[in-house]
Amino acid sequence: MVLFAFGQLAGYPLFLAIAGAGAGALVAAAAVTGRRPRVSVSREVYPDRVERGRPAFAKLRVHNPTGRRQGAFSAGDRVGTGFHSVSVRALAAGAEAVHHYDLPTERRGKHQVGPLTLDRGDPLGLGRRRLTTGETATLWVHPRIHVMRAPAGGRPRHHHEGAAVDERLRGSFDLREVREYVPGDEVRHLHWKATARTGQLMVRDYVDPDQPRFTALLDTRVQGPLLEEAVDLAASLVAAAARADQPARLVTAGGLDIDTGGGAPALRRLLDALTVLTPSGDSALVPEDLVRSGVGGLAVVTAGGTAADRAALAALRGRYSTVVVFVLGDAGSLRGLPDTTVLPVASAADAARRWNAIAR
Repeated sequence: MVLFAFGQLAGYPLFLAIAGAGAGALVAAAAVTGRRPRVSVSREVYPDRVERGRPAFAKLRVHNPTGRRQGAFSAGDRVGTGFHSVSVRALAAGAEAVHHYDLPTERRGKHQVGPLTLDRGDPLGLGRRRLTTGETATLWVHPRIHVMRAPAGGRPRHHHEGAAVDERLRGSFDLREVREYVPGDEVRHLHWKATARTGQLMVRDYVDPDQPRFTALLDTRVQGPLLEEAVDLAASLVAAAARADQPARLVTAGGLDIDTGGGAPALRRLLDALTVLTPSGDSALVPEDLVRSGVGGLAVVTAGGTAADRAALAALRGRYSTVVVFVLGDAGSLRGLPDTTVLPVASAADAARRWNAIAR
């Protein structure tokens, strides 16, 4: 308007032409962006669970259900704090187009993908029309898993390994002793030779053998990059146990306690819990329940500890068949724990290498 008025008053045709071109561009921008994209869109995220750093994709399917041509536009998803978009070409009546784009997986967590934003602008950038549509999806970025040997060994439960513990589990075919029959015992376990020799009904007493069971204790008092290394290491340990179909238990200083039976469903549950794990406050490294319910092998992941932590870890040794303490950095006050393997490590990858060297 200023150029048009100046050109009209001063009599300069050039300014009138520039003003006319500008007005034409504005009218064209309004024509392009005034009509919103009339399309149906759907989005798929695959895989919906991915290891940190591994590729994940979104597949965007755009369909023009109308009987007229739809102009080009851009479509994008907000993932966390970022925005990822693709250009959608013009669609003829009834046409459909499929587009793929990468999703960020550098940060562990449960990330919301979407909602989808359709954006149409004119070539000169004078106007823009945006439309938010579609449902949201969830992308689980699991911790990074390093290849580790499955934990071996369990709690000695029968006389072949020395004194039996009180918490024996019945029902297996490992003979503990032959004893006098009491009402309620299985008749099929009667020991006829012992019965004939003693003149009393005698039965075989069976208990569970040495079962491989594994517990990982994660120190969630760790902050910053060390927490990510600690989570990766804990995930690698429980993944090795679960994939070997061993009962696996995950305990954290922040109060998380998940006891699973092993296998793929158990692994997914454990990794989902580690995905959303956040640092805990000032809490004890070893929960009281871990002392009362010790069984099998134990691995502790920490970045150092206090004198109280050392005393608590020393008390666990009598409850578990093996105890391994991974310390991210200098072992400090945890060095030299009795009957305990203390491994100072620089990272989760370094811990996996050292574990594979000592695991049997």
